[in-house]
Amino acid sequence: MSQSFVNSEQTPHGQAPGVSVVLPILNEERYLDDAIIAILAQRYDGPLEVILALGPSKDKTNEIAASLAARDPRVVLVDNPTGRTAAALNRAIAAAQYSIICRIDGHAEIAPTYIDSAVRVMNETGAVNVGGIMAASGVGAFERAVATAMRSPLGVGAARFHVGGKAGPADTVYLGVFKKDALVAAGGYDERFTRAQDWELNYRLRQAGGTIWFDPELVVTYRPRPNLRALSKQYFEYGRWRRAVSRNHKGTINFRYLAPPVTVAITALSIILGATANSFLFLPAGLYLLGNLVGSFVIGKDLQEKIMLPAILATMHFSWGIGFLTSPRGLI
Repeated sequence: MSQSFVNSEQTPHGQAPGVSVVLPILNEERYLDDAIIAILAQRYDGPLEVILALGPSKDKTNEIAASLAARDPRVVLVDNPTGRTAAALNRAIAAAQYSIICRIDGHAEIAPTYIDSAVRVMNETGAVNVGGIMAASGVGAFERAVATAMRSPLGVGAARFHVGGKAGPADTVYLGVFKKDALVAAGGYDERFTRAQDWELNYRLRQAGGTIWFDPELVVTYRPRPNLRALSKQYFEYGRWRRAVSRNHKGTINFRYLAPPVTVAITALSIILGATANSFLFLPAGLYLLGNLVGSFVIGKDLQEKIMLPAILATMHFSWGIGFLTSPRGLI
């Protein structure tokens, strides 16, 4: 929360408010072009700018970004030497000239009416942040299977931004469209957090009296990780940083967040005691395995998904749980 934020918008009377779309960018060569094209194609009557905060990418991301900026003056580039997401977002917000901030990722795509709908919902509800569904959609068999897991309560619990639900106030939403003055008052994103910075920011916005509003009509296409190793790293980081949030903001943990670490602990204890004390004690681990297999069969869309999903679900559950359990107190 170290950036200086200045709101310099001068929007003509009667015109839709300007929107600054901010993106933290690092190693996004696969999807960046499509993500920015989708933003620039928005059907929105107000002024629009797209601010890319560029980290030290190891692929051709920055070359693609430079090409996008050369083709369209609405694309603005800012430097983010740390490569950290929260720092990138703060730098982009500090450079933003408009009163509404739309946060998008370089591997996400928004529908043509996303910004227009979000601004309308914000005006109707008075919310300081509105968002919708993280619509995981994969390219290739593995990514499609991960997407199925990420859109099922079996994989991620019952969070509305994953599985859908009724419009209304929420603890958090995916990405989000913010009132800039609320972001400024909150101090921006907390740069100590490598992950979970969205949840943490929304918590502070709620504590300040703001409303976070979920609307299922606001859909963002999300591209999942391409292999088990990357998926495991992602969910391990989710778990360890969600524990960090809980240490900084007491009382913010619910059963959905405790389910993975409890599953890890019970399954590990079951295997150890089953092997050393009584084979009957293998039962809890066996029940998890059975539930995983049956659940995969139910939610899998085809035979290939049904075969891949047990490993994908176990990776998500156990990586998140181990990350939560091993999260060091000195993380932030």
